[in-house]
Amino acid sequence: MSEKTRPLAGKVAVITGASSGIGEAIAHELSAAGCRLVVTARRAQRLHALCARLSGPAVPLSAEIDDPATAQALLETAHENYGRADILINNAGMLVSGPLETIDLDGLMQMTRTNYDAVVRTSYVFARAFKQQAAGSIINVSSVGAYLSHSSMGVYAGLKQAVEVFSTALRVELKGSGVRVGTIAPGTTDTEIFDRLRASGQPVRADQTPALQPLDVASSVRYMLEQPAHANVARLLLVSSAESV
Repeated sequence: MSEKTRPLAGKVAVITGASSGIGEAIAHELSAAGCRLVVTARRAQRLHALCARLSGPAVPLSAEIDDPATAQALLETAHENYGRADILINNAGMLVSGPLETIDLDGLMQMTRTNYDAVVRTSYVFARAFKQQAAGSIINVSSVGAYLSHSSMGVYAGLKQAVEVFSTALRVELKGSGVRVGTIAPGTTDTEIFDRLRASGQPVRADQTPALQPLDVASSVRYMLEQPAHANVARLLLVSSAESV
């Protein structure tokens, strides 16, 4: 198959939050597209199992994404194993919600570090490297929640909106550099992120309406990356056809 029909072949992609759900699906999709991978998450055993199942080269790095050292470690891992990095998928995330009387405030602060602070740090670390090599793509996983207002999910929604605004500003700053930046905002997707809500007895949207599957999101990420170098899918909103948004 020619390079034209496999535009991602040989590219080096770094994927955060890759041990399950959307991140795991993105790893499979990009590996099938010919990418060489660096995958990271906290759960080392799951990462190693994932790498064993992928169709191409993959290096696991077990780490806390909110650790300030992780972003640079990911970049260095890509360079040490493959000589470069071409793609960053900021997918790692968590969901904490609930009424103000009972919501876990420490959990909210942890979500802030994971869902926003880590995205900013990792985006900047890789954007600097990509700008130097005059090529690269960053996709930050947002959420349909960025466009909605739910009384018990204000912090989660606010963080996702912040990711959208930050990503837009970074894309504009990098215009003409060869570096593309975009966001994908999935609607309700059936992943482990809802398990904590189920455990606490909170209603889960994925249980109430036909939801997206992780592969749906992964296929859309691949579509974004496979566009020609002069085209940048700046924002993609993907929802279930049964979802009212």
